[in-house]
Amino acid sequence: MGDPQLTVEDLYVRFPTSRGTVEAVNGVNFTLEKGQMLGIVGESGSGKSVTAKTLMNLLPRTAEVDGNITFEGDDVRAVAKERRKHFWGVKMTMVFQDPMTSLNPVKRCGEQITETLRYHLGDDKATARKKAIDLLEQVGVPEPAKRVDQYPHELSGGLRQRVVIAMALACEPSLLIADEPTTAVDVTVQKRLLDLLDGLRRDRGMSMILITHDLGVARGRCDDVAVMYGGRLVERAPTETLFADSRHPYTEALLRTIPRIDQPSHTRLEPIAGRPPELIDPAEECAFAPRCRYAQPDCLGTIPPVGGVRGQHEFACFHPANTERGRQALDANLAAGQTVTGLQIQANAGVN
Repeated sequence: MGDPQLTVEDLYVRFPTSRGTVEAVNGVNFTLEKGQMLGIVGESGSGKSVTAKTLMNLLPRTAEVDGNITFEGDDVRAVAKERRKHFWGVKMTMVFQDPMTSLNPVKRCGEQITETLRYHLGDDKATARKKAIDLLEQVGVPEPAKRVDQYPHELSGGLRQRVVIAMALACEPSLLIADEPTTAVDVTVQKRLLDLLDGLRRDRGMSMILITHDLGVARGRCDDVAVMYGGRLVERAPTETLFADSRHPYTEALLRTIPRIDQPSHTRLEPIAGRPPELIDPAEECAFAPRCRYAQPDCLGTIPPVGGVRGQHEFACFHPANTERGRQALDANLAAGQTVTGLQIQANAGVN
């Protein structure tokens, strides 16, 4: 195999505030192979969207960014400093959560697609309009020749998101970042949009990063899944490996919150105790320790390094789930009735 299409090394993103520095992304590393689909999952505030916006150079000027990002041989941070015109939107592009905040409400849908084509590709007005209609047809918009002249408010949420996807794909990018692309639509439209994105990715040989809260979506669509917590990437593995043999206790806890069809009806789901960590000047310890059933004294002394098999199954934990070391830690905590952080736990009774 050659070099990865995208490489992110030691990425840190900080936001100075009146209360202190927000450590939004804290030492994230990952790679993406050409044509691969990577899912990034985690709770709100875990750093998923900030990571994506860093790749797209969409952070506010107050953001402090360190680390290296390389895409198809280009230093992405250097490209941002050079203000290179035809990089974002051509090589790398993004679909956001809410199409109504992505679309200009006073411009017709066709105009918003054609201005991308005219700016980046130099198409004349007639050529750009024809391409816009073709793009709307490709993304499944009915009567594209009519929709191209309509305003966003005249379309349903699902059709608006298809227009946003058409805009993103207009210049045939190599990488599409989809940040919760189906949040604003109902579940039936969600499946159609995800089928559409997956089909377009395969047809165009495009790579994709899918950011989602929905583990079921990640399992059904992605080649690899990365789990983020407290600004850190705590586990990454091929999708089926992660779901069948997770290692990080946070991943295991997330999986326990998913309803399963083999469970009896009215089975009570097991929530994750506590709340996400404070990202302003965080402590030098495992961020998940206060909520973790496996927590031991060494979890509070230092941040666990990423271990496991590099490029295959990586995780950052001193007492991994589904291992002998993890089972010993859990048994010790169950015997004591609580963890080292004071989290109350009982066998077969969850946590408090």
